[in-house]
Amino acid sequence: MNVTFSEDFDKDIGFVLYDNDQFFQSKSFQPSLDTKRRVISANLQENSGIDQVQFAVTPSADSTMSLNDFACVFWSYSKKDWITDGCTKTENHSGDAVCSCKKQKNANFAILMAFDINYQYSEALDWISITGCVLSVLGLSLTALYQIKTRKSRGGSPTLLVVNICLTMMVFYLLFIFGINNPVKHIVNMNVTNISGENIVPKSDHHKYSDQGPCTAFTALLQYFLLATFTWNTLYGINLFLLLRNSLSGTPPWFPLVAMAVGWGLPAVIVGISLGSTYRVEEPLGYRQEEFCWLASLDHKQKFSIKKPMLWGFLLPLLLMLISSSLILLYFSYKICRTNPNLNKSRKIPLKKNILSSFSLAVMLGLSWVTGYILMIPQEKNIHVILSVVFCILNTTQGVQIFILFALRPFLKSNPAVLHSLRAPEIGLYKKTFFLWKNKTPESNDSYKSTDLDSI
Repeated sequence: MNVTFSEDFDKDIGFVLYDNDQFFQSKSFQPSLDTKRRVISANLQENSGIDQVQFAVTPSADSTMSLNDFACVFWSYSKKDWITDGCTKTENHSGDAVCSCKKQKNANFAILMAFDINYQYSEALDWISITGCVLSVLGLSLTALYQIKTRKSRGGSPTLLVVNICLTMMVFYLLFIFGINNPVKHIVNMNVTNISGENIVPKSDHHKYSDQGPCTAFTALLQYFLLATFTWNTLYGINLFLLLRNSLSGTPPWFPLVAMAVGWGLPAVIVGISLGSTYRVEEPLGYRQEEFCWLASLDHKQKFSIKKPMLWGFLLPLLLMLISSSLILLYFSYKICRTNPNLNKSRKIPLKKNILSSFSLAVMLGLSWVTGYILMIPQEKNIHVILSVVFCILNTTQGVQIFILFALRPFLKSNPAVLHSLRAPEIGLYKKTFFLWKNKTPESNDSYKSTDLDSI
């Protein structure tokens, strides 16, 4: 701290350095980061001979933050807040924040700083994700068309559920491809200063950008359609559970209407609560992330926060749906295997059919997303990388799996001629010639010749 004098003097001057601002609770400056804010208290008498106080502070923040702007202030006891009257600010060649304030009796000086978060932008999509999503969109489109065309063979409820699953999942994949990357990036250039010339008290120690671009809209749509997909998955499982419990009467007549209301309405309620409680135009990062157009989950220290909507706006509802679907799968497997409790080698076909049926139900219920919760458990780096790849492949190709199990396989089963025409023709490889003689001598004229073709 540098002090400038206007003339010679022989007065005592006292300074106190507060390690924090607990005694100076401001209404205009509301900090949200864990940055340290020191306050310099100076006891300057009227005849001390001091015209102004000049002090400099080096911005001290971790590597995840950079200085955006600052203000030179002193504490007003009448207003009970920080004010900038009589203070000016500059920035020296070393990057220090320099303040110069006029003499104030028993004044408390401070530098209020606002920081930028150094976001690590990267592309969320790679060739595996793009390829899997594109193939899934094609597969889901064909599955929906096939289900509609053959709806008379199954009834209304299963077709309604499968078509809605295909529709919501298909829209989610398209939104993921075209909207997951944030088109507006706030990249801090370390070589260019953002310090303004005006000495204005910042609203917070975290510089916040107002909402720009379509990222928030994409986040809300992604949240809605992904939740809608799992809601319809769960409804599909509930419909199957009702069929197993009431095999004679079938699904209740009220179920399709309730399914439509829950399938499309429940996700809208969750998204509405998430937006209403966390989103503000001047602070969109309460709802979404900056790096990607997805729900916010981390605080400024890159640690998972239970206050963010990622937990209660997605993970908890999804967990409840996955638990329900897992219980339905167990019940389904129990019911279909109970009819043949004594499976043996002569009954391999029923066993394979039961396993395939359980696997098909698991795919339709979206149980591969359980691997996402496993990824949240601390583990070795190599195992985490392997699980991440498995999670990516399983979930980006879920539409392809549904197409194979719920469209292609039933189509080939109901049209065996098509499957038969796809079989490879038999191709002759070589000849074998056999000679049979009545006598033991080859010179005998009584012989028979046979030629066979070995084939695949």
